[in-house]
Amino acid sequence: MAGPGLVAGDVVVDALPYFDQGYEAPGVREAAAALVEEETRRYRPTKNYLSYLPAHDYSAFETEIMRNEFERLAARQPLELLSMKRYELPAPSSGQKNDITAWQECVNNSMAQLEHQAVRIENLELMSQHGCNAWKVYNEHLVHMIEQAQKELQKLRCILKLAAYITNFKERRQKTHMYLFLPRKNIQDLNWQRKNMQLTAGAKLREMESTWVSLVSKNYEIERTIVQLENEISQIKQQHGEANKENIQQEFQ
Repeated sequence: MAGPGLVAGDVVVDALPYFDQGYEAPGVREAAAALVEEETRRYRPTKNYLSYLPAHDYSAFETEIMRNEFERLAARQPLELLSMKRYELPAPSSGQKNDITAWQECVNNSMAQLEHQAVRIENLELMSQHGCNAWKVYNEHLVHMIEQAQKELQKLRCILKLAAYITNFKERRQKTHMYLFLPRKNIQDLNWQRKNMQLTAGAKLREMESTWVSLVSKNYEIERTIVQLENEISQIKQQHGEANKENIQQEFQ
């Protein structure tokens, strides 16, 4: 079975005849035959069946740093090394050995770097005292982010699997138009391939449907538990409020 596509001449596969049930119901066979007859009149196989999709924009998520790095790689330029000049303590050149100003600049540079190292030591001491808790909070945040990302990844995998099976089925379905006049053995082999493919796709669809039902049920249980906890909190707050009122009244009496 197929329905109108997104563009003229395309079709969208929405049935797996070897897997779906209910084809023996009254009127189903006649309706399917009418759909097949109507489709054979207007359907024209095409290799570029994804032409209606927009072109890929691979640079949509690139940052300025990424673009510069890609350009450097394309130009086969070496990676710029980390400059260590600021950490050097050069002495005055041979022509400035008796220049007090040059020596003063060297002393100032040494004092600046010494102060920089002292600040680094202070930072390390502060981190040793207070950094553990900060890292624990940060790690908990990372774990939460990983859990959310895994949930989104699972959803995307289910969607991609379904799209891949439908796309593969559609490609094989288009090839059947090329094999209409093949010998009987080839036709039987093709039918067996279609059957195996549809049964596999059907099993995957059933598995994903079961996973979806399980996730929806879990979400419902979580929402119900949240509502119950909110009601309990409201009751506790109300009880505490009434107790406070009674204590105040007793104090005034």
